Amino acid sequence: MKITFLGTGTSQGIPMIANNHPVCLSENSKDKRLRSSIMISWDNVNYIIDCGPDFRQQMLRENVQSINGVLFTHEHSDHTAGMDDLRPFCYQMGEVPIYLDKRTLTSLEKRFEYIFTTKNRYPGAPKVAVNLVDDTAFYLDGVEVTPIEVIHGTLPVTCYRFNDIAYLTDVKTISDSEKEKLKGIKVLIVNALRQEAHPTHFNLEEALGFVAEIKPERTYFSHISHRLGFHDEVEKTLPKNVFLAFDGLKIEV
Repeated sequence: MKITFLGTGTSQGIPMIANNHPVCLSENSKDKRLRSSIMISWDNVNYIIDCGPDFRQQMLRENVQSINGVLFTHEHSDHTAGMDDLRPFCYQMGEVPIYLDKRTLTSLEKRFEYIFTTKNRYPGAPKVAVNLVDDTAFYLDGVEVTPIEVIHGTLPVTCYRFNDIAYLTDVKTISDSEKEKLKGIKVLIVNALRQEAHPTHFNLEEALGFVAEIKPERTYFSHISHRLGFHDEVEKTLPKNVFLAFDGLKIEV
């Protein structure tokens, strides 16, 4: 399996608008972060996890010619606002399969009513095939996908394990029963927002504590804000099997 980090930034990206923090002014490409998303690929199939406002730019940068579906973690704009840019893939495949829980679907049906309506439908609107996700494992092109619930402040978020890879975003807390689903993981991708504590996200200390508890072979931190610090400086402080992801990074498992 191959993971492509499409974006590794927090909800406002780096650089942040109207912000002169030194990290926002950095010339290091690893400090420039689009909104968080990954593409997971195997056997010539590509699945996207989250489709944020930078989706178009991410697809063009990586020269993605086809996708097989999109998995959504939750309804927040930095994870969903790129839905309209699914249209070019609809030209290829008709309906793009999407995978999401009922609450997220209800939110998207309100925000993107023109996509989901069946009455007086605009002919240029994206077409999606809805697949509801609960706590039950399912299969995508022969690969088992296990939903994992994490809590983002008070909001449940659906994260995903693909075989030996787990992608967890917007985590602040996670129950012991959901941690059990991470046993034996080889690659963990999880958020590490900043140095200081935050009410709805792991900070760096919390993320490192979570890694020490789960014990994956490798960990990549994502969903990063400018307040975490410069990429190269922070990575020097991390354990040898823990890395800061950056936009465009590709790893194989």
